[in-house]
Amino acid sequence: MGYKPFESTEIGHPVVTYTDHKVRVTKGDDKLVESIEDVIKANLKDGMTISFHHHFRNGDFVFNMVMDKIIELGYKDLTLAPSSLTGIMNDKVIEAVKAGVITNITSSGMRGSLGEAISHGLMKNPVIFRSHGNRARSIENGNIKIDVAFIGVPNADRMGNANGMEGDSAFGSLGYALIDAKYADKVVLLTDTIADYPNTPASIQQTQVDYVVKVDKVGDPDRIGSGATRFTKNPKELKIAKMVNDVIVNSPYFKQDFSFQTGTGGASLAVTRFLRQSMLDHNITAAFTCGGTTSPIVSLLEEGLVKKVMDVQDFDKGAASSMKKNPGQIEIDGSWYADPDNKGAMVDQLDIAILSALEIDTDFNVNVLTGSNGEIRGAVGGHQDAGTAKMTIITAPLTRGRIATIVPAVNSITTPGSSIDVVVTEVGVAVNPARQDLIAEFKKHPSVPLVSIEELQAKAEKTVGKPKPVEYTDRTVAVVEYRDGSVIDEIKQIKD
Repeated sequence: MGYKPFESTEIGHPVVTYTDHKVRVTKGDDKLVESIEDVIKANLKDGMTISFHHHFRNGDFVFNMVMDKIIELGYKDLTLAPSSLTGIMNDKVIEAVKAGVITNITSSGMRGSLGEAISHGLMKNPVIFRSHGNRARSIENGNIKIDVAFIGVPNADRMGNANGMEGDSAFGSLGYALIDAKYADKVVLLTDTIADYPNTPASIQQTQVDYVVKVDKVGDPDRIGSGATRFTKNPKELKIAKMVNDVIVNSPYFKQDFSFQTGTGGASLAVTRFLRQSMLDHNITAAFTCGGTTSPIVSLLEEGLVKKVMDVQDFDKGAASSMKKNPGQIEIDGSWYADPDNKGAMVDQLDIAILSALEIDTDFNVNVLTGSNGEIRGAVGGHQDAGTAKMTIITAPLTRGRIATIVPAVNSITTPGSSIDVVVTEVGVAVNPARQDLIAEFKKHPSVPLVSIEELQAKAEKTVGKPKPVEYTDRTVAVVEYRDGSVIDEIKQIKD
């Protein structure tokens, strides 16, 4: 693919060319097709690239439904290019790879049995991991050329006008699927609800859609969150969240009309609660949040503490159902959110990003893709993208069980240390030495317990010991791209 190695987070101002894509001119009264099989037979050929979205997360029914039929029909040598792969898809992907149906994968991430199988050499060709912004960029510039996009939606009319906000299977923002709808040669909507024509608001418009297929059920929105979006009662997570809040409040970025992005999980959601109180105490409101949206973020919007929620994906049913009633919750696509090669992404305007990590090393590099045993068990997601914020904060416990989180060198690099400004653990706050301005500011505030990253690493090692290094072969099983398309790391096959 003519890869260049990662050099810098400074992307500059290149002039880029967007790809052309084929359009099948459609006339007639509707685009309804009797079955998935009919659409596949009429449009799919060996060697093509197919895509799906992951907005249903572990409640997705569409992926396995479509892949079952593709496997049954005996297609070969397909490239799978979903926005991400969730646990409910794992077994079907493994089956398709073993059958020779899928021979290439590009995704934001993978977990569970699929990540384990890939790490131990399941595929002949390396997986390509891309951030959400880089995926949008790669579709727009033609590095990912989608032949057929299969898009599950909770509603659509006979011509293909659809949104994610209405219907029994509503999941909110269609953000990551909107790029597929715009650039794929063939766009197939699968829905369990045929709405009256014209169906509005239309996140995906009839001008983009080739086929509409009615199915029994596209997904279960109750399983979008799968327990990830919970408010923690864990004392360690609460302590970390409180320290993160102290870092934010005592930074130069906590001011009227600041902007921020938080993730899911106990500590991040707790940060949102602490930050709410700080905003009330200081009579400050935020201009916007962006990225994935949770119910606590929606609560800030409804209280008037956040003016706009720029929503590319909803992480729980509460956030998903909010979009149709809250005009301040704005659906954005993956390009508007984080594409580094457009005329200005939302992440470029972020003041504060609060992100998690599997590992952080003493150079502040972050790993969110591989576990301590070397197996793939995560996703790039928007990590690299949000890392461009003016102050990027990583939250992590010092150790997880008997595994150190702060290490001498990460197993694999997802986000470069030059993007990371602050690391917050339950035992202290480490600031990147490149940010002497932040160090000077935090020294004025005893509520921010400053330590060096080396001290954190030594303390973690003293607690759990030095682990035996993972043994790898020389074979590359995955390539990790930085958000500009350069290679920031390669993941090697684990030696069995």
